[in-house]
Amino acid sequence: MADEVLLTQEGYDKLEAERDELVSVRRKEVSERLKEAISYGDLSENAEYDAAKNEQAELEERIHKLETMMRNATIVNEKDVKGDKVNVGLKVKVKDMDDKKSKEFIIVGSNESDPFSDPAKISNTSPVGRSLLGKKKGDKVEITVPDKILRYKIESISKAE
Repeated sequence: MADEVLLTQEGYDKLEAERDELVSVRRKEVSERLKEAISYGDLSENAEYDAAKNEQAELEERIHKLETMMRNATIVNEKDVKGDKVNVGLKVKVKDMDDKKSKEFIIVGSNESDPFSDPAKISNTSPVGRSLLGKKKGDKVEITVPDKILRYKIESISKAE
């Protein structure tokens, strides 16, 4: 059995849109390149044919991966998630106890993480996400990351916009 994939509705919709684009547009483009390469003749020494076949294999692999994630998806309905404890789909504002700066994170499933977005979307399976899950406003957490220990105090928990 494949692993459960936690997604927000937005994340699921993005996967679906990418899959639809690959199936309806990119598949036809690759098929055309393959037909063109075949028309050049001798396939044994045809670099265009080899490149098109490789592109086709990568495309089909990506489509399969997306469809598997969608099949195994559990969509977290942000409307049903209560804001009293940190959970997937919620925004968390923390204060770094060392530098006194506030940071905001949105907790998402691992397929949706984007640590460079603003606010950062962090995976529920990352060290920070995993440590924050289930905590309440006012709780303090210590998180061991590869080069240091982060010390955060949860300032607020809210619905992600």
